[in-house]
Amino acid sequence: MSGGSNLGKVAVMFGGNSAEREISLKSGGAVLAALRRAGVDAHPFDPAERPLAALKDDGYDRVFIALHGRGGEDGSLQGALDLMAIPYTGSGVLASALSMDKWRSKLLWQAAGIPVPDSVLLTADSDWSAVVDRLGLPIFVKPANEGSSIGISKVKTLAELSVAYHEAAKYDSLVLAERFIDGAEVQFPILGDTVLPSIRIETPHEFYDYDAKYFADDTRYVCPGLTPDEERRLAGLVLNSFRVLGCSGWARVDLMLDRASGQPYFLEMNTSPGMTDHSLVPMAAKVAGIPFEQLVVKLLEMARHG
Repeated sequence: MSGGSNLGKVAVMFGGNSAEREISLKSGGAVLAALRRAGVDAHPFDPAERPLAALKDDGYDRVFIALHGRGGEDGSLQGALDLMAIPYTGSGVLASALSMDKWRSKLLWQAAGIPVPDSVLLTADSDWSAVVDRLGLPIFVKPANEGSSIGISKVKTLAELSVAYHEAAKYDSLVLAERFIDGAEVQFPILGDTVLPSIRIETPHEFYDYDAKYFADDTRYVCPGLTPDEERRLAGLVLNSFRVLGCSGWARVDLMLDRASGQPYFLEMNTSPGMTDHSLVPMAAKVAGIPFEQLVVKLLEMARHG
């Protein structure tokens, strides 16, 4: 790891205007503090409060993206930074946009032979009975372009399906109904070309929702979450899921392991994972022997140049 002083003036981009602003502020604060402890000339930058042109005006050399959701994780910010020729952490425009879109990322994964749960796009005119006939119950209904489980519902009856659709549609015009997989939720962080130890999530909540992710004290994280043989068996598929979408730098892929068969089903790719005290990438990195300060500096060292 190079010295922090070699990385120039760094903007830690956090806050923003997305539905995940509150979590982004937590992530960015943690990253900013860690970079400063590592000797990096790091400064806070909230694009909800300052124009992006200030990055050039103020002489920033790199950007650590700690934004979540729209405007920070969907390729739009990445495109602006490419035009300004300012290196930034994480994936580029196309990979960010594809990963943010749960429907289109699933289509690509399917084409590449990566298993995903069966799903249906919903509209206000959908035949709810036909959806249940195809996917069974329960069903997860989710906005295609939101993170942090915002707008997601677990539907247990036919009557709930329309209500869940309209809730998800508040956040995105593209709404997905997804087959429920009975099994363990497992998340794999990826750092460069390395798959970090998995995290198995155990929660008494109905599912791993917004509260369970960021605020609950009864969510249990097991890292490594799988046996060594299972970790090795899935590592190649996990890395392929990252590469198929064109991701770079770092990310976290979420999947389910079917309880009966052990079959993995890939759910989504997160190209700007959380960095809060509840977050999973720092947890897995620590198990792999990478302290938080070293992790954030490593991510800056891998910053992409357009």
